[in-house]
Amino acid sequence: MKLFFNRLYVGYALLVFSITFLILFPWFLLGIYYPPASRVVLKVNYWWAIVYFLLIGLPISEEWRFKRDGRQNYIFCSNHFSYLDIPVMGFVHSPCVFVGKSSIAKVPLFGFMFRKLHIMVDRERARSRAEVYKRAAMALDEKKSVIIFPEGGIKVLHSPKMTAFKDGAFRMAIEKQIPIVPVTIPYNWIILPDDNRFVIRFKRPKIVLHEPIDTKGMTIDRVNELRDECFRVIDQELRACFPEKFTKDTE
Repeated sequence: MKLFFNRLYVGYALLVFSITFLILFPWFLLGIYYPPASRVVLKVNYWWAIVYFLLIGLPISEEWRFKRDGRQNYIFCSNHFSYLDIPVMGFVHSPCVFVGKSSIAKVPLFGFMFRKLHIMVDRERARSRAEVYKRAAMALDEKKSVIIFPEGGIKVLHSPKMTAFKDGAFRMAIEKQIPIVPVTIPYNWIILPDDNRFVIRFKRPKIVLHEPIDTKGMTIDRVNELRDECFRVIDQELRACFPEKFTKDTE
């Protein structure tokens, strides 16, 4: 019986997502076919995220550890353990372009919107990765922020332990002299695990936006240093949230 009601709730959550998306779809079309409006349209993601999580009874806990400069764009790098991470990242207030996997294109209408307003990557194709890098760099030049999951997708086998970060976001941050903001999403792997069962466990989602890592004056030979520092910040937060999961690492 518990599983039945959980599946019913999941169906409700999907229905709310679909209805709110359809209501906002004309706005997304405006950003697609009238590019000058895209910065404003991308901000809709924030209000969409607020309304959506309230309607499904999972209000988000936001923790900003810095005062965001409205004139500054950023590269936001987050851990990635759950499909819930993408909508939670909608709580980033900046007009943001997401970098997501190409399979999103298969979702009717939403895939069309994502492909036009955001950036899709096929990580198996080198040409696709190069195109992603180029488009993300263009978005930064347009003073938009970029959201990247530097693990390269949901790769983790033992949540909440991350897999190694890829270099792309950090190389771009140095080349463009854009600050990196480490982002920790600690509880989504509990709420909606990546196990294809689509069973939701009720816990309040949380997003922690850490102090930006300044890249001014950094040269490309410090990519590894920047990547490792971002990993360390997020990993430290995850260890604080789940010390029992990391006990074996210190034994």
